[in-house]
Amino acid sequence: MLPRPNSKAVDRRERLKIPESEPPRRPPEERVADFAEPWAPIGLEWAKLAARRCIQCPSAPCVKACPLGNDIPYALWQLEHGDVVAASRLFHATSSMPGICGRICPQTELCEGACVYIKQDRVPVPIGRLEAWVTDRAAEIGSIPRSPPSRPTGRQVAVVGAGPAGITAAERLVGQGHEVSMFDAWPAAGGLLLYGIPGFKLSPDRVRERVRRIGELGIRLFPETRIGTGLTVDDLVDRGFDAVLLAIGAGIGRPLAVEGAGLGGVHQATPFLVRSHTPPELLPEGTTPLTEIGARVAVIGGGDTAMDCVRTALRLGAQEATVWYRRTEAEMPGNPRDRKLAVMEGARFEWLATPLGLEGDARGRVHSLRLVRMELGDPDASGRRSPVALPDSEFEVPVDDVILALGYLPDEGFVGRIAGLDTEPDGRIRVDPATGETSRPGIYAAGDDVLGPALVVDAVAHGIRAANAIHEFLSSGGSAANR
Repeated sequence: MLPRPNSKAVDRRERLKIPESEPPRRPPEERVADFAEPWAPIGLEWAKLAARRCIQCPSAPCVKACPLGNDIPYALWQLEHGDVVAASRLFHATSSMPGICGRICPQTELCEGACVYIKQDRVPVPIGRLEAWVTDRAAEIGSIPRSPPSRPTGRQVAVVGAGPAGITAAERLVGQGHEVSMFDAWPAAGGLLLYGIPGFKLSPDRVRERVRRIGELGIRLFPETRIGTGLTVDDLVDRGFDAVLLAIGAGIGRPLAVEGAGLGGVHQATPFLVRSHTPPELLPEGTTPLTEIGARVAVIGGGDTAMDCVRTALRLGAQEATVWYRRTEAEMPGNPRDRKLAVMEGARFEWLATPLGLEGDARGRVHSLRLVRMELGDPDASGRRSPVALPDSEFEVPVDDVILALGYLPDEGFVGRIAGLDTEPDGRIRVDPATGETSRPGIYAAGDDVLGPALVVDAVAHGIRAANAIHEFLSSGGSAANR
């Protein structure tokens, strides 16, 4: 591995002259015909030149903007000199899944959004694409780093939820010498990564390959095991687990509180996405694949999930797929990159409109959507201007399917069954922000069940924090049984 560059080794003026280029993607008409990832192949020379655009800022704003603190400049320095393995190891040093985060993180809001090129209205260094690329290349040659196992401690930890926070924590705890068992309600591990994110953003094969390491590390996985129905958290403690990590996410879709929301053809986002892109052999029992959709599709919402839904609808054959959002594009919470891709693939956007109701036909299936035009009023608690209905502006549009992407809530039914567990007013689990420990000693929580709907990179960071705190708790002789 090359040492860090000094100021004499980096000619910043010359680097600023390097032509900028965005990572190549497949043509939109090709992308929309399948669920494959959008990227066109790149080679080492393209990657080296893209990495060389990094001017090695002494202040490293990209590192500060990364929730994991990835050492981005040093990794790109290794890459520009052709050492793909060293670059990959640097990303792995701080992230448990760089090949995934490099694909699905909103880099425009994080590391790339902090790149100095942005201040010059230029294309930033494609950090996410390069992170994913070096990780893929290193994996192909078998150079993914493996931490040597620690001496067994004899302590047992139960991890409830096999999503990004749970996987990260489980692997770290095993590396610290503890025995780990993972329980998950889905048929396969991966959580949101496998069941909530479409293949055109993250291939399910990549998730399954990443999850395969769970078994290699000796982590025991119990799929299709929903904790709280039959087997409870207290049962886990009674069976000898010294600590429990709750990493169940926030998977309850917000309802649309209007007349007609229960009509046929009205889908919540997660079931729609699960049925649309999950390999049939990984679907829960009784869930049927969704292989086609009506010609006219309406998506209600403005976040990343809404973009996933509208792009999925187009791939299922929708002739007209429209996102309806009650504010303007400037207030949309989702990643601008995904909106751009959606537009390129044929999605339509209608701003300043909110649903009033849905009308159905004689079969009980939706056939039209009633909306009202909005204008922006004073800012709300989030700082965004509140939408206000315009008088006499109601209108109706014909639809064949409606997808609700209105955000997610924690599973209050699950956390409410755990005695002595404190929660926030919105159902999130209340924890010590420094450790992730809940109001129950020995029971910790991490990820979206604490944060609310957040980023995968945040869930990874939470998993690392919780694992370190659990290790300290167990090392000091603590036990969840002392309740």
